[in-house]
Amino acid sequence: MTSNRPHAGTPSADGRPPLLSVTWTDHVTGRSGYLVIDRLVRGVSSGGLRMRAGCTLDEVHGLAKGMTMKEALHYDPAARYIPLGGAKGGIDCDPADPDAYGLLVRYLQAMGPYIERFWTTGEDLGLTQSLVDEAAADAGLTSSIQAVFPLLEDEDKARARLSDAFGVEVDGIGLGELVGGCGVAEAALATLDRDGVPYAGRRVAVQGLGTMGGATARFLARAGLKIVAVSDVRGTIANPDGLDVERLLAARDEHGTVSRDVLRPEDTKLPGDAWLAADADILVPAAVSYCITPDNESRITARYIVEAANMPVLPAAETLLAARGVTVLPDVVVNSGTNAWWWWTLFGDVDADAEQAFAKVRSSMRALITTMLDRATTERRTPRLAAHAIVEDRLPLIADTFGRFR
Repeated sequence: MTSNRPHAGTPSADGRPPLLSVTWTDHVTGRSGYLVIDRLVRGVSSGGLRMRAGCTLDEVHGLAKGMTMKEALHYDPAARYIPLGGAKGGIDCDPADPDAYGLLVRYLQAMGPYIERFWTTGEDLGLTQSLVDEAAADAGLTSSIQAVFPLLEDEDKARARLSDAFGVEVDGIGLGELVGGCGVAEAALATLDRDGVPYAGRRVAVQGLGTMGGATARFLARAGLKIVAVSDVRGTIANPDGLDVERLLAARDEHGTVSRDVLRPEDTKLPGDAWLAADADILVPAAVSYCITPDNESRITARYIVEAANMPVLPAAETLLAARGVTVLPDVVVNSGTNAWWWWTLFGDVDADAEQAFAKVRSSMRALITTMLDRATTERRTPRLAAHAIVEDRLPLIADTFGRFR
């Protein structure tokens, strides 16, 4: 069953209810799936599809709102890429469940009319892009991003460019798996630079060693920072002298779980939440939402929290952290690189080239971080509220230029 009634509990990025809210029940398993379209620009929205046990409609609403913000934050009138509206999909299922793939295909079939016309989607928590592509084909869809094709000047060249980009590998890892972590790492590095903090010796703890967390750890380690703790579903791996990041990344399975067989004698195995209290300067929650709460924020000793995951810090916890002088770099800025890279590539702002992609992600992230932190300082806001203020400035410009569709 589906419902397209707007959900009143979560306002959109500009204060209004989302345009569309759909709840779907799978007739085979009884599991639920969701789609929220927060806003359309030129009739199209953008946002990934996540799969996790316990995924809720409210969670998907918040994520869709965040996608509207991410799109607006990357608006550049001189670019070919024109920001889209924000949307998000979610499926309440463990991606490792034997029923997960069939459920994914049936969800995409049910959401087919929206994907064909209004919603471009791709990988998110629990799903890889290759799996989404495979399931979309099995669901009879042309592409998970086919709604954007009518907006392209040359669809064939654009699709070939994006396909080529996903075929690019760097050190044996696909470019599409690296650009998001490149953006997260650059957000952290830009903040350190702004505060005059040297990279050498800075300690980092990362929650989640999947696509985003793994790439972030790699880029930060290569910049000279020390990764002292990482976590996955089996617990936390720690070493105060620094973990061998490349060794751990090479020992991951498809779900980002590290084989403990590769640990060195000096590496220690700790409980799953030990990453939170690691003796670190930077904390990177890169796995699940709502993991930093008022009940556990006091365990954090880090000076910076860099939100690689969507919505990992609850608002009440952020208030307490800010009072302690902890800087929280918000997800809408920090993890927006993957989404932007998709569209830069498709619209032709960058080619299917790793160096171009990394350079564009780094320069854009540094510009956003600088603008956000400058505004936060000047207006005495948190970085998150400063990012929201930037969005509030840009959404009317986008609407005036490209029209409103609600």
